[in-house]
Amino acid sequence: MRAMQVRALGAPLELHDVAIPEPGAGEVRLRVLACGLNFADTLVQVGKYQEKFDLPVTPGMELCGVVDALGDGVDSLRMGQRVAANPGRGGLADYAVTPASACVPISDTMSDADAAAFLVAYASSHMALDHRAHLRPGERLLVLGASGGVGLTAVELGKLMGAEVIACARGADKLEIARKAGADHLIDSDTDDLREVVLGLGGADVVYDPIGGDLFTAAMRACNPEARILPIGFASGTVPQIPANILLVKNLTVIGFYVGGYKRFAPEVLTRSFAQLIAWYDAGQLRPHVSNILTLDQANAGLDLLRTRQATGKVVIEISAA
Repeated sequence: MRAMQVRALGAPLELHDVAIPEPGAGEVRLRVLACGLNFADTLVQVGKYQEKFDLPVTPGMELCGVVDALGDGVDSLRMGQRVAANPGRGGLADYAVTPASACVPISDTMSDADAAAFLVAYASSHMALDHRAHLRPGERLLVLGASGGVGLTAVELGKLMGAEVIACARGADKLEIARKAGADHLIDSDTDDLREVVLGLGGADVVYDPIGGDLFTAAMRACNPEARILPIGFASGTVPQIPANILLVKNLTVIGFYVGGYKRFAPEVLTRSFAQLIAWYDAGQLRPHVSNILTLDQANAGLDLLRTRQATGKVVIEISAA
């Protein structure tokens, strides 16, 4: 089969012919239809992701596929069933092996691209806002990087959960995408003073931050007492150093959140989140925004779109098994 692999850290992915993998106990093999790219895939490429993989490694943390083989003990899925899956790696290939527990059956109404763009971004935002920050209706939610893969889902879900949503992104075009996703207020990070604007709106009760850097500091200074801050990622390239004196004076809470960790210590939380998100999609209340659909041999270009923050919403790689 074909697979786009990291063979040297920091180098472009390479397309190789490799053996088709076999599922082990509790696993399934999927014929991959589409793979959603995430910023974390760019970190895998350079060896800076939270989890370390032996080389060569095939990135691709989420995908849409068809069950092609069942490992021992799998009775929750059937051959030929179409699923969305979050295996954590392996999606940029014709076939991928994943734990059956990481698969969610999907209806015919969900396209391959939507399914491949769905689980990681929406689960990250839903679990962060609901399970960790306990976002309540009427609270004011500030979303940084609001037109990106996870940021846009946080805007959409925050509005669905009853929050007043402030979206921060770069430029009018990206802010318009956030507005269409439900944002009540818009901040251009290139031209506006984030702290001044947010305080003028009454301050933030919850901050969702996939960017880090100076924006984290400005957002923290715009928080209301007892606000909750969620560091989701560091797309700016700078991990913020958090001044504990400001946390103390304003009674702030910084909440760590890494969605991948729940596969190990609380998979039932992921399962509940997936079920709720799929139900909202089937009810027409969620719709992934896919800005680019590329082919497998264009995966490096797709990662560049994420790395340079040119993409809005999700980048999807369409794959058809040879």
